[in-house]
Amino acid sequence: MAESSDSVSINMETIPLGGKEHLIQTGRGPVSVAVFGDQDKPALVTYPDLALNHMSCFQGLFFCSEAASLLLHNFCIYHISPPGHELGAAAICPDDPLPSVDDLADQIAEVLDFFGLGAVMCMGVTAGAYILTLFALKYRDRVLGLILVSPVCKAPSWTEWFYNKVMSNLLYFYGMCGVLKECLLLRYFSKEVRGSAQVPESDIVQACRRLLDEMQSTNVLRFLQAINGRPDITQGLKKLQCRTLIFVGENSLFHSEALHMALKLDRRYSALVEVQSCGSMVTEEQPHAMLIPMEYFLMGYGLYRPCQFSDSPRSPLSPSCISPELLSPESMGLKLKPIKTRASLPI
Repeated sequence: MAESSDSVSINMETIPLGGKEHLIQTGRGPVSVAVFGDQDKPALVTYPDLALNHMSCFQGLFFCSEAASLLLHNFCIYHISPPGHELGAAAICPDDPLPSVDDLADQIAEVLDFFGLGAVMCMGVTAGAYILTLFALKYRDRVLGLILVSPVCKAPSWTEWFYNKVMSNLLYFYGMCGVLKECLLLRYFSKEVRGSAQVPESDIVQACRRLLDEMQSTNVLRFLQAINGRPDITQGLKKLQCRTLIFVGENSLFHSEALHMALKLDRRYSALVEVQSCGSMVTEEQPHAMLIPMEYFLMGYGLYRPCQFSDSPRSPLSPSCISPELLSPESMGLKLKPIKTRASLPI
C-alpha cells in the first residue's frame, strides 16, 4: 500500500482516533504501519496474528471506549502489519526471499528507527506476540513492557506444524477459500461466538470473515511459513528485562502454550490473566476483560486512565476479582500475580 495522507477519525467520547498509514522501506522489505494519536507521547507498538491486521485484530479493543481512553491517553499507537497484511496490499512477488521470524523482529527495529523511537510498549496476539517477544529478546533496551495475548514461545508442536501445513497447502492451491477461513476462525475465536447450526455466528466473526476476504493468500502464506519455522525461545524468557502481562482465553488453541510461557517468565515481573469463555483473540472477543489488568499493569509505569473514564461497569473484572497482592502499593505493575476473570459476569 502506498503511503496515504488520509485520516480516519471516530468521535468516541472526545478520544482522538485519527490515523495515518505509512509504508516503510526496510532492509527486509516494505512494512505498513498505521499511526494513531499524538507522536509526542510514548509509543505502543502492536503486531497482529496470522492473516490479520490492526483492523481485524485490535479494532474491538480500541472501540472499547474505556480501553481506548487508557491507551490513547498514554500512548501513540503504532500498528505494524506483517508484510502484505495491510488493507489493500498487493501480492508480494514470489521471487522475494521468504522472511524468517528474526527478519520480522529486525524489521520492527527499523520501524522504530524510522520514527525516531527509543524504548516502546508492545502488544501482540499469538504469532504477533511471538514476534514481539523475540524482538524484546534481541533488542532488550528497546522494550518497556509486553502485553501478550494467547502467546506462543516454543517451536510448533507436531499437531500445530501439521495444521499449519494443511493451511499452507490450502493457501497455495485454493487461496483464501472457505475451508481455510474456517480454520483461521477456529484459531481466533471460541465456539460460543463462532456459532452453530442452531446459533448464528456473532458480529465479530462475521466482520473478521469479511476482512479475511481482503487478504492476499500469497502474503498470508509467507507469514505462515515464517511462523511455522520459528525456533523455541523459552530459554531466553528469564532474561527478559521488561514486565509482561499475558492474556489467554481458556478456550484458546494456544492455552497450554500461554501457560507454559507464563511459568517460564520471572514471576516478579509478570502476570497471567485467563479469560473464561473466550478464544485466542481476547482483543476482539472480550476486550473489556483486558481493561482492569492493563490499568494496574500500566500504573507501574506511572500511567493512568483519565478520571472522566474512571468507571468501567461493563468490565467482567472488578478489584474484588484480583489478587490482593496485585493491588498493594509495592506491586502496582512490579509484582504481578496470576488473576482470572469471572465467567458469571456479563460483558
